[in-house]
Amino acid sequence: MARRPLPRILSSGTASLARGRDFARTAADSATDVLHPLLVIGRGLRVLAAAGRRRWSDTPKDKRGPALFLGAACVLVVALVPYGPLLALMTLMAAAAWHGRDRTPVKTGPSDAEAERLGSLYEALVPYFSIPEDPSPLFAHGGEWDKAFSGYEFDGAGRLTRLRIRYPAYFTDGEAASRARIEALLHAKSGRGREYLFDWDEEGNQLDLSVLAALPTGIAAQPFVTSPGESVLGFTDSGSVQRTLPVLEGEQPRDVPPVVWRTGPRSTEPHLLAVGQPGSGTSTLLRSLALQALRHGGDVLIVDGGGSGEYACLSGRAGVLAVECGPVGAVATLEWAAQETERRLVAIHRAREAGRPAPEDTRRPLWILLDQPSVLAHLAVAEGGPDPMTHLQVPLRHGRPAHVTVVVAEQFDHLELLHDTVWQHTRARIVLGPAGIQQIADVLGLPPHTTPTTLVPPGRGYARLGTGPVHRLQVPATPDPYDEATHPAHRQAVLELLPERQQGPGPALAKPVGAAALDAPELP
Repeated sequence: MARRPLPRILSSGTASLARGRDFARTAADSATDVLHPLLVIGRGLRVLAAAGRRRWSDTPKDKRGPALFLGAACVLVVALVPYGPLLALMTLMAAAAWHGRDRTPVKTGPSDAEAERLGSLYEALVPYFSIPEDPSPLFAHGGEWDKAFSGYEFDGAGRLTRLRIRYPAYFTDGEAASRARIEALLHAKSGRGREYLFDWDEEGNQLDLSVLAALPTGIAAQPFVTSPGESVLGFTDSGSVQRTLPVLEGEQPRDVPPVVWRTGPRSTEPHLLAVGQPGSGTSTLLRSLALQALRHGGDVLIVDGGGSGEYACLSGRAGVLAVECGPVGAVATLEWAAQETERRLVAIHRAREAGRPAPEDTRRPLWILLDQPSVLAHLAVAEGGPDPMTHLQVPLRHGRPAHVTVVVAEQFDHLELLHDTVWQHTRARIVLGPAGIQQIADVLGLPPHTTPTTLVPPGRGYARLGTGPVHRLQVPATPDPYDEATHPAHRQAVLELLPERQQGPGPALAKPVGAAALDAPELP
């Protein structure tokens, strides 16, 4: 049997049908919006008519006649009054609109499951917020949780996202250990795997708990809108800083709050220490700082103690003086950096004595980036050579007036190998990757106000500048552009920021590190 051809409307595909359904849905939505007032009034008229019928049916039969007479008299009076019918119609329409409005019931309290969760959290806090001597305790077993909890919000899964807790005045909220116990309990009872922000109001005896949204991880390295002497360490929460930067996240422009680190002679935190686990993003941070320094016309020295070759993309670029991976080259590089710092100090001092501005070559920023220097120190000592870190004392102690900035990245396992000079003069601190609260407090000097999680993306951590607060941090994605395992768009963004390669041997400072490549110029 021959197959009959399909009708034209079915053989032309589903595209026209989909367009037709979209058009019909759009037309229906538009008609609903236009006719919404009429629909409301019509619903109100039905409500009034139904109420009138109920009232008439409830009226006794012997009183219906007088009621009709009274109604007819009212209609006659309204008809005789000037503008009476118009005012009566307007009153009827207003009453219909009022009775026909949307009366969706508003949720005024928690559901049974949410109330049970709040009750269990209240019972868990009783041992911490009550004492036997309190005659009327705010927290007591079997007490009312709504007297202590307010401002609660839940997500779709029924977990807390926001809560305000009122606690008694005798609770020792001024002690860090007491606050830490409460925060650990709330973290465990409210759901693990999320970051909670704890805001203690010691004057009002209130604690605000809120779940923080994840920081953006799709912001790649790009030319940030900053002035010379400012470097973007990463991005944080909107309520932590009073500044935003325009950036591109993929192809979408956004305004995000940055953590800006200021360097130079007027900086109170001229040097930086970054600590993390392997793969936490410390190398990404150093590459990001190097690209920003080169963009503002600075010179960069890189010492890669890990020897992984993650900074090979910067080798031979304009402004990059050296990229060293061996102990011998690291000693020569840091020795030159120490002598260059001394030369700059002498030149600046003599210029000021003569009443002249500082020479131009002393005002050009010099960045010394060290990734895992403890490895090179161990190799140098094993080979019987000098420790490269001994040459880092001069740039750390006297680098601020000489426009010399030192950035050290190290792992948690090797922190005991860092010299005391590094700890004393790196007042800007960063912790990246998964870490405990005590580990973060040991590096930053303060525990974070949030609960760290065990699973974080690379470049995620905490930052503290000097004596300021602890900020959540997400470092811009700055991968090694020669690593094909990374995101192609992020690799391309780094390649576009790299300076041009130097043509020819270039100046003496740009030659490869060797026996005489970094000979320090004679002091004036």
